[in-house]
Amino acid sequence: MALDSKSVSLTFPDGNARSYDAGITPAQVAADISTSLAKKAISATVNGQHWDLQWPIEADAQIAIHTMKDEDQANELIRHDLAHIMARAVQEIWPDTKVTIGPVIENGWYYDFDRKEPFTPEDLGAIEKKMKEIINKREPVTTEVWDRAKAVQHYTDNDEPYKVELIDAIPGDEPLRMYWHGDWQDLCRGPHLQHTGQVPGDAFKLMSIAGAYWRGDSNRAMLQRIYGVAFTGKEKLKAHLHMLEEAAKRDHRKLGREMNLFHMQEEAPGQIFWHPNGWTIYTTLQDYMRRKQRAGGYDEINTPQIVDRKLWEASGHWDKYQEHMFIVEVEEEHAKEKAVNALKPMNCPCHVQVFNQGLKSYRDLPLRLAEFGSCSRYEPSGALHGIMRVRGFTQDDAHIFCTEDQIEAECAKFINFLADVYKDLGFEKFEIKFATRPEKRVGSDESWDHVEGALEGAIKATGRDFTLEPGDGAFYGPKLDFYLTDAIGRVWQCGTFQVDPNLPDRLGASYVAADGSKQRPYMLHRACLGSFERFVGIMIEEHAGKLPFWLAPRQVVVASITSEADDYVTEVVAELRAAGVRAEADIRNEKINYKVREHSVGKVPVILAVGHREVEDRTVSVRRLGEKQTSVQPLSDVTNELKRAATPPDQL
Repeated sequence: MALDSKSVSLTFPDGNARSYDAGITPAQVAADISTSLAKKAISATVNGQHWDLQWPIEADAQIAIHTMKDEDQANELIRHDLAHIMARAVQEIWPDTKVTIGPVIENGWYYDFDRKEPFTPEDLGAIEKKMKEIINKREPVTTEVWDRAKAVQHYTDNDEPYKVELIDAIPGDEPLRMYWHGDWQDLCRGPHLQHTGQVPGDAFKLMSIAGAYWRGDSNRAMLQRIYGVAFTGKEKLKAHLHMLEEAAKRDHRKLGREMNLFHMQEEAPGQIFWHPNGWTIYTTLQDYMRRKQRAGGYDEINTPQIVDRKLWEASGHWDKYQEHMFIVEVEEEHAKEKAVNALKPMNCPCHVQVFNQGLKSYRDLPLRLAEFGSCSRYEPSGALHGIMRVRGFTQDDAHIFCTEDQIEAECAKFINFLADVYKDLGFEKFEIKFATRPEKRVGSDESWDHVEGALEGAIKATGRDFTLEPGDGAFYGPKLDFYLTDAIGRVWQCGTFQVDPNLPDRLGASYVAADGSKQRPYMLHRACLGSFERFVGIMIEEHAGKLPFWLAPRQVVVASITSEADDYVTEVVAELRAAGVRAEADIRNEKINYKVREHSVGKVPVILAVGHREVEDRTVSVRRLGEKQTSVQPLSDVTNELKRAATPPDQL
């Protein structure tokens, strides 16, 4: 291209730079590089921002051209275009429908509509059909920037009041960008693909319909929201739909009912009523963690659930976290004002209070304090999700008080501890994400250098990889987050390890150093499972209710085939219980097939059926969950086998 005084220098990912006339578009840059790239290009990244191929570049910039091989950018564009295409399809089928907004979300998009008649599930099929017609037209996608008066007039003339309201909410210095998909138009920041035919017509699906208030305000109009999912290819869509099908089968709320584990009710939103079966899982897991922590050098403590606001003010939580706290006001005797307390949303400040009791020496460090701390946090009702997201929960929480020089060793010890726990619970692999110093932080650069180096050294000492997340640490220190991937590919953040010099300082914690001086300890926040409630939910879904035998709430049911075997059933149950197996009898006057079906739905791992022959031979007919074949075995052999299976892995 010819150069003049208004040129820009564009630097490519390989470090090479080229000069162009100012105002050049990424589409023109792609064409300048090669005809092949021009045909494949879908968007660009310009100075870190996702950029439409039609937008002009007016200043020097870093640039990368994207094709459908760039999964993140391709998915964003496909889903964004499909939101517009869906809105166009709806208005072509039902012209009186008014459109609002249609953002991209994880795995797809949604769009909110104002329509008098409710959408039906059958309507989704008609909309999908119309969308594919639009895609097949391969109509161009174009964009213009309009001034406000023109945009407002356009939407007023077309009776689109929601778009007029959106324009009023857009900051005055932000351009109003209009997009056309064929002759259908929408207000949108972009970017978008270059024609409708670039959207894979076989890789999307409309999923559901829901109600949604306009702008999330219950005083405003109730709109209808249609959700869709989309990917770069039909195989990825197929895999996603399979995952959703598996997730529905594994849903802990469904399995919780079938296994009679827990329930929740409106009188206690976000809190759990544990039934005997569910509480057996909970306490078995808690007992396991208690033994592991004791063996790992932790001292278990217990701290109050309701604490005066003064402590929360001193810790800083009152100012920064009050909206998530449950406040309790009490009329104290002889007091002029009500005492203001809060249910603790976390255990950290209370653990510092335990540390502060009595003089501490460097010889006492590291001091590891663990608590199965019951916490309460206000979560919006719309965010609550079974036992995964609740308002009342218990953490496997611990805090390690140590010197700066002890951080690396304590971190490495925790990573190995966590790895052992996860392996025992059936998770062989986990991912570590290392969040480093944010822009706004406390402490010197030298201290941050030392602490970040300690965490990195600890990870390397354990022989593990990590993903760096620059700038995502807390204002007081870096942290490690630990992620599990379950059987159907979902990722859960459970464990954490955070370095905190700030809270001990705020709450006056100190120890006497070797030279006799008073020093502030570092506080290492750590959790392995996170909340017991959430982790139990994860375990239920990971195993589709078929929990490891030692965790199963109902391990064995001994069922009679005939009433003449009832006494033997009782004898077998007693022998198994004596061996430490959770066993129960089923001597109801029902057919054995009925009993097997019922207990299989309840996810009982082992069903032992006994009839005349088993009584005579002192055997049992063994049926394992998920297996069609049965085997007849001596009772003594089965007892020994189940005794070992019922033993928690840390006690083998």
